[in-house]
This record gives sequence, C-alpha cells and structure tokens, in this order.
Amino acid sequence: MNAHDLDLRQAAVLGLAQEAARLAMGYFGRSDRLAISMKGEQDWLTAADGAVEAFLRERIGALFPQDTVIGEEGGGEASDAVWIIDPIDGTANFARGDRNWCISIGFLLKRRPEIGIVVAPALDETYLGRRGRGATRNGEAITVSGETQMSRACIELGWSTRIPKADYVAGVARGLAAGASIKRCGSGTMGLCNVANGRTDGYAELHINAWDVAAAIVIAGEAGAEINDFFAGDGISKGNPILCATPALAGELRAITGIP
Repeated sequence: MNAHDLDLRQAAVLGLAQEAARLAMGYFGRSDRLAISMKGEQDWLTAADGAVEAFLRERIGALFPQDTVIGEEGGGEASDAVWIIDPIDGTANFARGDRNWCISIGFLLKRRPEIGIVVAPALDETYLGRRGRGATRNGEAITVSGETQMSRACIELGWSTRIPKADYVAGVARGLAAGASIKRCGSGTMGLCNVANGRTDGYAELHINAWDVAAAIVIAGEAGAEINDFFAGDGISKGNPILCATPALAGELRAITGIP
C-alpha cells in the first residue's frame, strides 16, 4: 500500500465519519430514540452505537473490501490493513446528554497506526492525524502543551471496570501528591485528543481497548505527545494500558501510574 492508497482512505473515511456524526446527532438528546441498555457495570449501550457502527462497516467494506474492520459492538479480526472503530466513545456521556463524546476511526497498516479520524459533533470538532503529516483540529494544526512542571499540570486518569478500583484511587492519590490537577471526563479518545490540543498535559488509563485509542494515538503522536507502545503484544484484540503526555511530563506520569 502506497501513499496514494492512504490518501484515498483518509479522504473517503473522513467523509464517512462526518456522515456518521450526523447520524449520531439524530439520536443525541432524544430519549425516545436512545433505547439505553447496559452491557455491564458502567458499560452503556444505545441504539446510536449500533447504527453508527453498522453504517461505517457497510460503507468502509464497500469502498475498501480488502480491508478488515474491528468495532466495539461487532468485533472483527485484525489484518495487515484494519480499521478500528468506536461508534460512540463516551457512551455514558452521550446517553446523559453530555457533549463530551465522539466517533473514533483508526487505520493500522501492518500493526502501525497510520490514520486517525475523530469527530466530536456535539463539540463541533473534527480531528485528523496522519503518520508523518501532523495533526489538526477543524483543519488547524495542533500541538501538545509543552508543560514542564507537574505542579501546574492537568492530568486525566481514565477508569476501567477491568482494573481494581483501589488501583485507580491509588493512582489518583499519587497524582495529587505530585501536585497535578486530576480529572476524568469519560471518553478515552477525547482524553488523548485533549493532550494533542494542549487542553490537558497527559492522559493515562491502566487498561483500555484498542477502539478507544486507535485513532487518537495517531493524532496525539503527530501533535508531539509521547505515547507508550499500546499495540505491543495483544493490544489490538485485548487492549493494554495507555499513557500519553506532553514529553517533559511523560516520565513523571509513568512513575505516578506505573505504566511503562
């Protein structure tokens, strides 16, 4: 696959993501359409999740039948050319009418993240990252904060039901002891994008799934963030810890979280 092939995929799927965003907004704030259910503790599902993923699977499959697709709701198998989709990242926010949610679409070529597309329509933000070509928000270049002192930093620590609550609370305590302001906003994808655009200085989570970060890893990396090797081992299929930070704070955030 050459640069032209990647250009075609980037342009086509960016358009699909915008269509998917309009589809999702048709559900947002509409309690009569959401059909909310729970997959587990704090693991929300709405009708929009299924509708958006089905739309993206069908359209990507028609345009690029040689590529495979992995989605949060429908699963899938990895291949040398794979799209990893979260139809609604931040579903709990989405279900409650909170605007902090997004559609996340990442493309990996031979396990290396190449394209990241994130659309947060309720925030009127579209993020695009392409390996070696930088990252943008609504067409404008973005970069990490460059913060150097944890005592002035804002760090987001994501929480997962797959990790003991005591481990999460201990990490928060260490972050506070280091002088950081700690927050949690409920979308791993947007958490990484906010490091990329400088709104926060770091994001870490002790376990997260590939569809939550596949797109944003490209975006944050191209914006200058330091990121751990998330796709090592079984990262695509089973998830891994994620650590993403403005470079001067990455080492201290590793010490706080224990993520290598």
